[in-house]
Amino acid sequence: MGTHGTSLAIPEPPAELNRAPLVGNNRSLGWISNRVCSLTEGRAPIWWWILLIPSLALLGMLLFMLGYQISTGVGVWGNMHPVMWGWDIINFVWWIGIGHAGTLISAILFLLRQRWRTAVNRAAEAMTIFAVMCAGIYPALHVGRVWYDWWLFPIPNSNSIWPQFRSPLMWDVFAVSTYFTVSVLFWYMGLIPDLAVMRDRARTKLKQFAYGLFALGWTGSNRHWSNYEKAYLILAGLSTPLVLSVHSIVSLDFAVSQVPGWHTTIFPPYFVAGAIFSGFGMVLTLLIPLRSIFKLEDIITKRHIDVMCKVTLATGSIVGYAYGMEFFIAWYSGSPYERYAFINRALGPYWWGYWTMIVCNVVVPQLFWIKAFRHNLVVVFIISILVNIGMWFERFVIIVISLHRDFLPSNWGYYSPSWVDICTYLGTFGLFFTLFLLFIRYLPMIAISEVKGVTPQADPHHPLGGAKVKDMALHE
Repeated sequence: MGTHGTSLAIPEPPAELNRAPLVGNNRSLGWISNRVCSLTEGRAPIWWWILLIPSLALLGMLLFMLGYQISTGVGVWGNMHPVMWGWDIINFVWWIGIGHAGTLISAILFLLRQRWRTAVNRAAEAMTIFAVMCAGIYPALHVGRVWYDWWLFPIPNSNSIWPQFRSPLMWDVFAVSTYFTVSVLFWYMGLIPDLAVMRDRARTKLKQFAYGLFALGWTGSNRHWSNYEKAYLILAGLSTPLVLSVHSIVSLDFAVSQVPGWHTTIFPPYFVAGAIFSGFGMVLTLLIPLRSIFKLEDIITKRHIDVMCKVTLATGSIVGYAYGMEFFIAWYSGSPYERYAFINRALGPYWWGYWTMIVCNVVVPQLFWIKAFRHNLVVVFIISILVNIGMWFERFVIIVISLHRDFLPSNWGYYSPSWVDICTYLGTFGLFFTLFLLFIRYLPMIAISEVKGVTPQADPHHPLGGAKVKDMALHE
């Protein structure tokens, strides 16, 4: 199958494969294709429709909200002086962070030859793409006049208006658009061998044509695998710096300003760790129910969950360290404004948001030090949801609490979101889950070729794999 698959491995083959004699069809890896492709073949299950219908309703609400905001203006938001950045930027940063785990799992862990990534990378990549699509809505609206968004790009126009390249908001446009483009290419490249599997298994002419069209004539020849390996490696190399650069650039929206609470050099690594933290939280939130519903326990094993919990623990600890360092830097700076900004976070009118953030992002993930909690899927699922809630509150704390009390008490205010803010945010969940449900219905959620290539049977050096399987069968 090529070097791409053989360098990675899921931890163990299914139990029934170990117990069965290694002769005949039991040596085949067809059970992986059958298990994964069965998710997309046949009629959609009832639960899929039960989830799709409310997702479509929320998507419809999002479209209505976007039309209402464009026709009325961004004054319908809760933004007001001094809090001129509200839920729009909060949700933009939150959705961008959600997408980071997918690229980290796919690109960085691929380059590091981490064996456990193969079973979860496809769903995580799809999650990345859909999350970035949700995030892109907010800066497009935030400019106020959506029909002038194309001025953000360095193309000639009749008014000779060029982007302000010294602004980190301009850097966001290039970073996020590049991130989205490379993520889509990386996701699609990994899909090509599996689309060929779907094409060959399709029972209708329409499915054969559709899957065959996007499989690009894949036959599984040595030449195809060789070109695939090179392209996949190049895209992984391009994606790796994007994982670190995109959220670093997003953090510079705040760090280059003079606002107390924002003007700090710790923001780039702090934001990257937080993005990976929230991204893994969302991966666990999505995969734990799907693992049970689709009977994928043999492919997404408890070891996969255990490793993702450890990554969540590590990044959560980094985020907790960053929270502490922010207070230290505020004290060490000697600036009374910096000191007050952080005291106001913990003890001011928004104290509930700050302490919700601390509990969800720092305290709760420490339960993952205990192996029993990492192996209890109900506990892991609950913690993953709390992580996503905590990371949303982190963005709320950074943006709203830093802005709502200006240098002069006469400029102080209390920010509250409007119904348009809330409905638009809920609507983005409709977009995300509609796309994700369509993805798991019509495309393989698991990377079939990669999982096949990392089972013991595909490894010639494994006691149960390669040529030794035939020799063992002959001696029985």
